[in-house]
Amino acid sequence: MARIRLDRIRHAYTPELAARGSFALRGVDHTFDDGGAYALLGPSGCGKTTLLNIMSGLVTPSEGRVLFDDADVTHRSTEARNIAQVFQFPVIYDTMTVAENLAFPLRNRGVSAAEIKRHVPEMLERLGLVAEANRKARGLTADQKQKISLGRGLIRSDVSAILFDEPLTVIDPHMKWILRSQLKELHREFRTTMIYVTHDQTEALTFAEKVMVMYDGEVVQIGTPEELFERPRHTFVGYFIGSPGMNVLPCRIEGDEADLGAGRIRLPSPPASRPQGKLELGIRPEFVRVVPSGSPGAVPVTIDKVEDIGSERIVRARIGGEKLAAVVAEDAALPADAAVLFEPGALNLYADSWLVGGRT
Repeated sequence: MARIRLDRIRHAYTPELAARGSFALRGVDHTFDDGGAYALLGPSGCGKTTLLNIMSGLVTPSEGRVLFDDADVTHRSTEARNIAQVFQFPVIYDTMTVAENLAFPLRNRGVSAAEIKRHVPEMLERLGLVAEANRKARGLTADQKQKISLGRGLIRSDVSAILFDEPLTVIDPHMKWILRSQLKELHREFRTTMIYVTHDQTEALTFAEKVMVMYDGEVVQIGTPEELFERPRHTFVGYFIGSPGMNVLPCRIEGDEADLGAGRIRLPSPPASRPQGKLELGIRPEFVRVVPSGSPGAVPVTIDKVEDIGSERIVRARIGGEKLAAVVAEDAALPADAAVLFEPGALNLYADSWLVGGRT
């Protein structure tokens, strides 16, 4: 296992792009602790797979260094870094049986036959592939093949890290939940450094101890799932995490109040000095209460529609011309003439998309 340090990483895919300042990664500086479980989360094109491939050695960064513990591995091969990587689509040997596929990385590292005989059945059991152990991989389904790929990455106990690049894309939804749970169990058992790339917030938040949210080649926040939900450092994190995402409302600051145009909201912790730039107030839909118009401190809204999502409903409304979502209980009464109250402790103020007082 290893502590992985990314030291001021920037990357452009051609010298011409670099000369124009067009970088796929625009300055990543972070340390993944030995034995941690991490997720790189963001939309397609944000740079997360490029960053993973730089860590594995498939891509050499244009600038910066990659260190495993204290060793500079920036120009070392993937094999020399002693990592396992699981890709989005299955990478297996179709002419081998399932058991042979799982045994191959162990044989390749010179593991004894006795150890192989012990580890392969254990992994077959974990993956639910015992019945397919002696079948050729060629005839298996896509999700069965990907389970073999996962097993090949997980079966070695001597790796510095295991890197996952959206490994559950071809897996059916129920099996995704099972495999995520198994990955967490394996991490708790062996404490192998695991870094998991995904665009799916559910996968990231349920697997990782810490999530690195990426946007446009930059890391905008690193934190626990709770920190990302409760205190997004950037409005993109608020939009991207949560369903529905965080409400972001343009505002002006006047003393200890935020003026939304259609009403004013008292700030529990007004900024010490007037923030500069485009100001916005962020509030999660879960912390918005729908109340009758005229309630003390409430801001009037117009309700456009109500979406039933089972045990809860999403109220889609407008404050002036700005869209607002609120999550309410299934049996909650909604007034014909409505207003909203915001839970004070859940309010976040942003200047030019960054949390006021929260950018380091």
